Amino acid sequence: MMEQAERVLRQDPVMADLVDRYDPYVEPDWTAYERLCISIINQQLSTASAAAVRERVFEHFDGELTPARVLAADETPLREAGLSRMKVEYLQNAARAFQENDYTRAGLEDHSTEEVRARLTEIKGVGEWTARMYLLFVLERPDILPLGDLAVRRGIEQLYGDGEELSRDEMREIAERWRPYRSVATRYIWAEYESDV
Repeated sequence: MMEQAERVLRQDPVMADLVDRYDPYVEPDWTAYERLCISIINQQLSTASAAAVRERVFEHFDGELTPARVLAADETPLREAGLSRMKVEYLQNAARAFQENDYTRAGLEDHSTEEVRARLTEIKGVGEWTARMYLLFVLERPDILPLGDLAVRRGIEQLYGDGEELSRDEMREIAERWRPYRSVATRYIWAEYESDV
């Protein structure tokens, strides 16, 4: 898929430059549940704050976040790690959901993107943004454009609008040229945005 994606993205000169400069697929080997927890932790936090909280939470669990361990955990050290009471509850909700259903790539491969989104957002604490992060990072659906993500919007504005504010419709129009690999383009936009943070 990556070769085809790069061929499509290179037709956009801005994206071609990013393809030459970044490898957006370098990240730790997180499990599906860990990745969902990371998205929950990241909700409404800056990149730096989210990374600090995530590090402390993973440290508390000795680097192994599982549904069973989260459900057995005492809330106090999680709150001390920087999670709000609500986010602790969200991680627990996700843990119960993972114990009851198969949300892995294999378990959801026969479900459409819309069906996956609907199933994920049934979990209290998993909204549209978190569901899109899951579709993009865990299920690796190739054509997800998460405009609910501030870093994606800012990145598009920096790259395509000289930092000027763009409407979501304008961003969707820009992203049309990346189809059917908007997820891949999104990863390149994050790579560029985070290199400036």
